[in-house]
Amino acid sequence: MIANQQLITIKGTRDGLILKIDDQCAYENVLEELKEKLSLNALLEEDRLISVNIQLGNRYVTREQKETLKKVVRENQNLVVGKIESNVLTIEEASEWKKHAEVKPLVRVVRSGQVINVEGDLLLIGDVNPGGKVMASGNIFVMGSLRGIAHAGVDGDSRAVIAASYMQPSQLRIADAISRAPDHETEGVYMECGYLNENEDKILIDRLQDIIKKRPDISSFERRMLNG
Repeated sequence: MIANQQLITIKGTRDGLILKIDDQCAYENVLEELKEKLSLNALLEEDRLISVNIQLGNRYVTREQKETLKKVVRENQNLVVGKIESNVLTIEEASEWKKHAEVKPLVRVVRSGQVINVEGDLLLIGDVNPGGKVMASGNIFVMGSLRGIAHAGVDGDSRAVIAASYMQPSQLRIADAISRAPDHETEGVYMECGYLNENEDKILIDRLQDIIKKRPDISSFERRMLNG
């Protein structure tokens, strides 16, 4: 290790501490400096629990190494690890991410009593009739009429959205939030999208064009729907 080289940068935020770790040095050197820095009295002045976010950059660490990092942090009684972030994915993590990031296209009509449940985003080319139900761990895009039930983000993804060419659902669900669509005129509403507000306690319905601005990371399928 180069003398006086700082391997760990500590930044305080209103949510706790961010520990940014040099991703070019040896793991053992990281542990050594982490123990030294966390032993400083300056980090132990507050009585409340302080959440620590560890950023590893382009460093891969094993599960055991992660547990060791957590243990070192927890040795300071008022520190708790919030999350450990790395730009490097294992094969298993990459496979899991791909599974949830995939868009599953289906061409069919979901009739009363039928349930469609997919991992990732659902692109349904067809209608969801009253009594029908579509579910996805990601977003739901209906290229048709949504008159039944739609549940996006079933695994807890509160940033998921539900979009439809014709929106008149009997019920919308995003993560754990549930909402019935407001009453509309008989012609219904077109190119609308349901999403959770910032407080994540209420489902709002807005124009698809506006949702794209609020959720820029949404699949490009929404843009195709706008241009379709």
